[in-house]
Amino acid sequence: MKLAPLNTVQNAHDDSVWTAAWVPPTEDSPPLLLTGSLDETVRLWNPEGPEKVQTNTGHCLGVVSVAAHPSGRIAASASIDSFIRVFDVATNNTIATLEAPPSEVWQLQFNPQGTTLAAAGGGSASVKLWDTAEWKLVAALEVPRPEGLKPSEKSGSKKFALSVAWSPDGRQIACGSMDGTISVFDVPRAKFMHHLEGHCMPVRSLVYSSAPLDSRVLFSASDDGHVHVYDAERKTLITSMSGHSSWVLSVDVSPDGAAIATGSSDKTVRLWDLKMRAATQILTSHNDQVWAVAFGSPLRTDVRSCLLASVSDDKSVSFYKYS
Repeated sequence: MKLAPLNTVQNAHDDSVWTAAWVPPTEDSPPLLLTGSLDETVRLWNPEGPEKVQTNTGHCLGVVSVAAHPSGRIAASASIDSFIRVFDVATNNTIATLEAPPSEVWQLQFNPQGTTLAAAGGGSASVKLWDTAEWKLVAALEVPRPEGLKPSEKSGSKKFALSVAWSPDGRQIACGSMDGTISVFDVPRAKFMHHLEGHCMPVRSLVYSSAPLDSRVLFSASDDGHVHVYDAERKTLITSMSGHSSWVLSVDVSPDGAAIATGSSDKTVRLWDLKMRAATQILTSHNDQVWAVAFGSPLRTDVRSCLLASVSDDKSVSFYKYS
């Protein structure tokens, strides 16, 4: 397995690029990349070229998260202005505006079935779930406080919810917090199940394995410099991988489930072979911290390959081919 650098778009935004997500291909559109920036815009890119397809305005502060619906037709962006904007990918028309109090939307993710949008709720220490048929808030999954603390001891800030991931069957959600804990929830019962422990600093990114036999496997990226691999159901830490010299800001898993990519404040993107449990490649296309890495779906022309994108504080977007 390897990553071959394709293109880097310099000055893809007017300020730091904080988030990226692939829009799945549709009958009339190739896969597109969504990026969100401190410049308050969301931009849509065709990796062929690469060329900018459109710029979406509508937020009045930096965009912290973007997410695409599995249909490839709608997407959502969240900003520190406390609004989530749901829009039509093709026309950029606003479909819904979801409001959350300030600093309470930190990361967005649609469930694989496309029926629910989850948002890691920042200072509210919860994961909020919106139904995508009517865009109504249907649940708020509360991250429990550590045992033994009285509510008067203001530890709520420590439970700041930063990251969220859905299991492949859509029945579980994992939420990463500022204090390094990961909370796992049973979604149909809207119930907290357990914590996954092992990180000692903020968990900024989570993703479940895409491999059919590994659907319980959860990958986490943390400011402690480690990537953890958990069995999210059995509450066990399978392995811990290190190599970045600073915070690990983002993790994503390849469509074949054989590799993960990470982005770090050490300015590198790394590719990790999960069998070897080691980084096999270090890419240095950015000259500032890498906030997000995202694998696209398998290429129509070669199903064993896909694209990877990375975005950075250096305002650029880089594309790679994974094979």
